Amino acid sequence: MNLAPSEFEMEYTTVWSFPDRGTWATHKGNYRGNFSPYIPRNLILRYSKEGELILDQMFGSGTTLVECKLLGRNAIGFDINETAIKTAKERLNFEYETNTKQEIRKGDARELSLEDNSIDLIITHPPYLDIVKYNPENKNDISNIRKLDEFISEIEKIAKESYRVLKKDRYCAILIGDTRRKGMYIPLAYNVMKTFLEVGFNLKEDIIKKQWNCKTTPLWKSQSKKYNFHLIMHEHLFVFKK
Repeated sequence: MNLAPSEFEMEYTTVWSFPDRGTWATHKGNYRGNFSPYIPRNLILRYSKEGELILDQMFGSGTTLVECKLLGRNAIGFDINETAIKTAKERLNFEYETNTKQEIRKGDARELSLEDNSIDLIITHPPYLDIVKYNPENKNDISNIRKLDEFISEIEKIAKESYRVLKKDRYCAILIGDTRRKGMYIPLAYNVMKTFLEVGFNLKEDIIKKQWNCKTTPLWKSQSKKYNFHLIMHEHLFVFKK
C-alpha cells in the first residue's frame, strides 16, 4: 500500500485542479460526494503543525481523518450517518506508526460535544443541498433539505459551532459547490460564505477547485446544448480565519 502520493507539491494559487483524485493509503472515490485527499493534505500542511487537533464535523468517508493519521495530526470527526461512520472506521483501519489519535463520533455538526476554543483547524465538506441524500430516513440530516433558505438556516448553526470551537487566529476550510434549479443558477457557495462571515469569520481565501471525472458529464453535455446552459465544473474552497 502506498501511504503518500507519488508526486506532491503544495498548491500556491487560488485555482486547484486534480485530474488524478488520489488513491494512496485507503482513499477511494466510491463514496458519493467525497472530496479528493489532495484537498485536506494541502490544508493540513499549510494551516497546522504536527500534533495539533483537527476537526471534520461532517467527515463522510473519513478522507480528512485518514490524512491526519498520515501527516501526524490528531483529529476528531463527527457524522450523523451510520454508513459514513462504518466507512470511515474501515478506512482508518490500516497499519501506520504514529503517536496521534483520530477519533470518530456519531454527532451533529450543529451541536458539537467540544469545548470552546479547542480546535486548531477545521476542514469539512457539507452536502450541496439535497443533491446527494445520504440518509433519506433521517429528518435531521441536512442533505435532505431542498429549500435554499432552510438549508442556509442550518448552515448558520454549523458556522456558529465552528466559530465557537476554533481557536483564535486559526482557520476553518469548507469545500462547497453550486447547483441549478429549473435552468437557473443557485449560488449555494456564496450563500454559505456570507453565512460564515456573518457569524464573525474573516475570509482568508476563495479557492476555485476544478471538478474532474463527473460520471454524469456525457449526459449533461448534450442537455447543455439542447437547453442552453453551462455545466458547473467548479467548487469553492473557502478558508476562513477566526
